[in-house]
Amino acid sequence: MRLTRHLFMTTLLLAGITAAASFSGGEPGTQAEKKKYQRSDNDGTITGVVSFTGQRPAEHLIEMWADPQCRINNPSPKTELIVGNQGRLANVFVYVKSSAVLDNLSFDTPGAPILIDQKRCRFVPHVVGAQTNQVVEIANSDPTTHNVHPQPMTNTEWNQSYVSGAPPMRKQFSRPEVMVPIKCNQHPWMKMYLGVLSHPFFAVSDQNGTFRIEGLPPGSYTIAAWHEKLGEKTMEVSVPGYSQQQLDFTFKPGDTW
Repeated sequence: MRLTRHLFMTTLLLAGITAAASFSGGEPGTQAEKKKYQRSDNDGTITGVVSFTGQRPAEHLIEMWADPQCRINNPSPKTELIVGNQGRLANVFVYVKSSAVLDNLSFDTPGAPILIDQKRCRFVPHVVGAQTNQVVEIANSDPTTHNVHPQPMTNTEWNQSYVSGAPPMRKQFSRPEVMVPIKCNQHPWMKMYLGVLSHPFFAVSDQNGTFRIEGLPPGSYTIAAWHEKLGEKTMEVSVPGYSQQQLDFTFKPGDTW
């Protein structure tokens, strides 16, 4: 009887230790054991150009007649699905989609907020990235009421009116998600996209289609380029230490039109 009781108590003790280790993240590769990322002189850089080939879709005038203030402040607004100079594509979110190197690292949340404005009845910028739990600060520079309504798949959805002159909203997104559409219910033409990642390795292509991602530890990476209408393309790249790799993406009208 005493032996049976001893075995029973031992089993309970071992079960408790196993449960505690599992709960605290004690298994290899969990957040508790990940190494904190720090920039190094050995880090690499990825630069590139995003291009668009083929016939560009025609730009259309956006009807802002529903709000006189929008018409006054932005009398000739155009659609912005394909934006760029000389065949280059802007507003493409380029990011590290996967990498075994990053799986074993943890990343500090940046202290500086990501800034979004509602200006001339458009969201500025049109595409932007943030890290999980980083503050996203949204302002209203227009003399009219706006509405901010993110429509995430994995993060918390919210919907908030925003009168002119009110202090900036300060929000956070706790889960990685590419991409989060954000719209204004007051003005249906207003829409933007926010990419949320657990790491800082992302960029948005500029008017010349160029992007730059710095601070990558040496290793292999899957890099993705995402466009709101043309979809997503991925490429594999190896980043040796002290290196700068060139990675160019090309989209065409038939990708997802």
